[in-house]
Amino acid sequence: MSEHFHYDVLIIGSGAAGMTLALELAPQARVALLSKGALGEGSTRWAQGGVAAVMDAKDSIDKHVKDTLNAGAGLCHPETVRFVVEQSRASIEWLIAQGVPFTTLAQMQQTPDKADAFPYHLTREGGHSHRRILHAADATGQAITDTLLARVHEQTNIDCFPQRMAIDLITGRKLNLAHQACVGAYVLNCTTGETEVFHAQHVILATGGASKVYLYTSNPDGSSGDGIAMAWRAGCRVANMEFNQFHPTCLYHPQAKSFLITEALRGEGAHLLLPDGQRFMHKFDQRAELAPRDIVARAIDHEMKRLGSDCLYLDISHQSADFILYHFPTVYQKCLEFGIDITRTPIPIVPAAHYTCGGVVIDQAGRTDIPHLYAIGETSFTGLHGANRMASNSLLECIVYGLSAAKAIRAELNQNKLPEVKIPDWDASLVTDSDEDVVISHNWEELRRFMWDYVGIVRTDKRLQRASHRIQLLQSEISEYYTNYRISGDLLELRNLASVAELIIRSALLRKESRGLHYTLDYPRTAASTRDTILTPDIW
Repeated sequence: MSEHFHYDVLIIGSGAAGMTLALELAPQARVALLSKGALGEGSTRWAQGGVAAVMDAKDSIDKHVKDTLNAGAGLCHPETVRFVVEQSRASIEWLIAQGVPFTTLAQMQQTPDKADAFPYHLTREGGHSHRRILHAADATGQAITDTLLARVHEQTNIDCFPQRMAIDLITGRKLNLAHQACVGAYVLNCTTGETEVFHAQHVILATGGASKVYLYTSNPDGSSGDGIAMAWRAGCRVANMEFNQFHPTCLYHPQAKSFLITEALRGEGAHLLLPDGQRFMHKFDQRAELAPRDIVARAIDHEMKRLGSDCLYLDISHQSADFILYHFPTVYQKCLEFGIDITRTPIPIVPAAHYTCGGVVIDQAGRTDIPHLYAIGETSFTGLHGANRMASNSLLECIVYGLSAAKAIRAELNQNKLPEVKIPDWDASLVTDSDEDVVISHNWEELRRFMWDYVGIVRTDKRLQRASHRIQLLQSEISEYYTNYRISGDLLELRNLASVAELIIRSALLRKESRGLHYTLDYPRTAASTRDTILTPDIW
């Protein structure tokens, strides 16, 4: 028999977006906050650079909007970009009020131009025309995560459920109800192996992106596209899944698992170098190392393939050791663990899958196509990022939409309330324990490898067709396995990754042009007209 939990709000995911929403709703609602692993283990913690916001008097909303639109290669939704940028100051002030220890000018031994000037240090990253990145040294994500997590633990109205993985959403359609709203979720307790039932008036997907679909990624292991896959199976549209951002600079070392070298190094003057020590970015873009990520990643990929090199190099050793140690203590220490002293030698780097620009289609309040179901953060598609996410806009998006969704949910808590429904227990009576778990690991490896080879930084129709054929065979195997054997976290992640891989491949095949993060040798030019790639489930 499944254990049942009843809450006003169920938030699946404990990153910046999920915790922001939970904190804003806690005074008015009973909130369940689920985390696949330990609380706060998501991608937010790994973010080094910072949060983009218009805080300097010399900067402006129009400049930030223009930079974002330029980086998005014509696919950003202008109204969304302006909405997010206009909310940037309020979002930063909210984070400061929670206690996030952003680096101050005083800590940098600088003083504001005027007595009432913004007291925090701002840095600059690729695509930005102005210094507008607030940061906590080079571990901003960790500072935000730790601060919000401490605040969450102070709230008596928030119940935290670590080691829980959502299996599927429960909707009126699945229960044959008169309405189609989302009423909860089936959840695997990863500690006990039992399946639990969570009932809720409002369900929010804040599960992050899907970069684990690729062999090389800067993301933590949990970035398996769970929210996107569950929303798709439940009947939500998804958009622009072909735009997968590859971070240009991930540490290349056999023991360095998924360690990202922050873009802020390039913002502070680091040079990209070929193995012979020559710079090359000026040949690809006049902005050189400060070009948007898609251009930099493609340039690195081109040079690696041209030279047959396993990696290229990022060098900031021309700056003083004191400067490097103060600005980038995390990068310095991590590289030193692998015998690389960045104050003296270049850092070996490779591109790695980093951010999912597409996702579940939502409105300005985070609402999906299914009533009472929301999606926020990297899980969602807002139109902010277009064909290429600009650096440090993602953490901003998490906070803006966390606050926006909270406002909408608060207004609905006592209105349009769903009637109590009887949700059946999870039925595991016809499944058995598997003695073939090796199949999961083999399928996982094959999926991530062919996605890297065929649906990576540079694509062709032939490669995409190969990937499409392979994903159909894999999904058939996974479906058979899912039907007959007891579920596990690894099986659920594999199932979700396969769903997301199919969405990425289908979307990429539909786009007959090269734009932003989607570059294909068959259609190297950018089309004159712009359109989003929107996929609609055929279950309705």
